[in-house]
Amino acid sequence: MMPDFNFLTTHVGSVPHPEPGDLPARLAGLLDIPSWTQHPRRSFRESMYVQYSPSLPAVLVDEAREKIILDTRSDLTPALEAFYTPYLADDVEAFALRPDYAAGFFAMLETLKGQEGPQTEKPWANPTSWGKGQVTGPISFGLTVTDQDLRATLYNELLADVIVKNMAMNARWQARQLKPARENVIIFTDEPYMASFGSAFISLGREQAVAYLDEVYDAIHAEGAVSGVHCCANTDWGLLLSTKVDILNLDAYGYIENLALYPAEVREFLDRGGAVCWGLIPNNEQVFNETPQGLADRLRNGIKLICEKASARGVAIKPGEFASRSLVAPACGLGSTSIEIADRAFDILAETGSILKKG
Repeated sequence: MMPDFNFLTTHVGSVPHPEPGDLPARLAGLLDIPSWTQHPRRSFRESMYVQYSPSLPAVLVDEAREKIILDTRSDLTPALEAFYTPYLADDVEAFALRPDYAAGFFAMLETLKGQEGPQTEKPWANPTSWGKGQVTGPISFGLTVTDQDLRATLYNELLADVIVKNMAMNARWQARQLKPARENVIIFTDEPYMASFGSAFISLGREQAVAYLDEVYDAIHAEGAVSGVHCCANTDWGLLLSTKVDILNLDAYGYIENLALYPAEVREFLDRGGAVCWGLIPNNEQVFNETPQGLADRLRNGIKLICEKASARGVAIKPGEFASRSLVAPACGLGSTSIEIADRAFDILAETGSILKKG
């Protein structure tokens, strides 16, 4: 059974800060559900398409050219054997993040172990019980990372399987690391490439996409963690809602009305206990033109619109149903923006969440 979230605040992961520094402590004290930070400006290794790659077979990381490929020019049998041996042995530790690829994970983990978050009078919103991790979704990874001939690795059946299993095992590892520090853990798959699903640029069937994602969500659930999916642009929300995911995270600042196109799927998602993480806070200069009250009103109006459009199609969804099923976050990652914008986004996120919690 899913817990009541009631507009708890969290974030996607990436930040513009070149080093973790005191940021983990700040986020753990500011947000309800702190997430470990990804620092792409620290090193190319901290790119979302590189961080999870060390355990993959045939991986080549060219830091000088800032390029990663999976090289299929030689016999992959030994590399595949080296990958599947720990996988079949259920050796989760073999798929761990490395400090030189994910400094923010280890910095946040130490922070969560040693620092209590902000307190609340409402036990369901006790932030000291929540932590969040993330992996790059297998679809986005497999369509972005190519082989030496620039062919998307997701279209190589052998590589597609190891990509999915690699993300699933890393998600399990993160959950195991976070559990001793935070009783409740959420692991998101970040799937920006899903914005192109259904276009001529992607040759991937719906059933196959769901199967890839569900394998990762099954792994997350096996560790007693909550699963989430983040897509920072418009996509086929019906596809994502049909997976086993627990939390749907969308850019509600720019695309909330698009969710209204899927009333039956939203109804079914809510019925099985699903929650929505509303990406309400702009991750660009627009954040300086918004106020917490204005953003809270924007979300309430957006939810009302979803319910009205659902009703027009004969599907009953009440705005109040979303209260216990809602989280709030920035619209997307903040890694490509400025520190000033990121800091403002985190501050306004916390303030907006406080307003929404009051009803």
